[in-house]
Amino acid sequence: MNKKLVAALSGGAVLLMALSGCSGGDDSDSKVNDWAKKVCDQVQPQLSKIAGANTSIQQATSDSSKPAEVQRTDSAAFQSISEAYRSLGAAVDSAGAPPGKEGETTQQEAVKELNATSTAYAGLKTKVDALDIKDQAKFADGLKDVADELDKLSNSGDKALRQLQSGDVGKAMAKQPGCQKPSATGGSAAPTAAGSES
Repeated sequence: MNKKLVAALSGGAVLLMALSGCSGGDDSDSKVNDWAKKVCDQVQPQLSKIAGANTSIQQATSDSSKPAEVQRTDSAAFQSISEAYRSLGAAVDSAGAPPGKEGETTQQEAVKELNATSTAYAGLKTKVDALDIKDQAKFADGLKDVADELDKLSNSGDKALRQLQSGDVGKAMAKQPGCQKPSATGGSAAPTAAGSES
């Protein structure tokens, strides 16, 4: 029904912590490794939750899906993604500041970003819930708006997360199995622009 939604999703929701083993160098700093482990142990279940929600949206977005079914699936998926980002924010928050210069600022910015993303997905859920499923054309238009917002969301605001994942802390996180991207989606981690969907 709406390929654009799927395209936006495949790029977006796992902009997060997709640290596909860019591990290199020798990390002798056990403080950094301990911090990374503390965060990453809590990250994996959330990444799996997000990947599962993405998959359910992709499955419901086939041309034969009824609007009510798409609405129900998308709503549940956005709720799930919103909760996952909130949990990720809590994980980074409870781990404390990562070792290193600007650690506290980096941590606070990342938590703020994760919480804002959580709120944005909750907003998408509200939007999807409000769509008119009795009028297919209106519903499709509404979904297109949701896809546009999702696209914006996936292309913005992960600056603090990138900061969190840079330097020694990033290397340490990349080595933790919990912070590596679930392999459910396969393919490259690079987001695809929704517009390039033919």
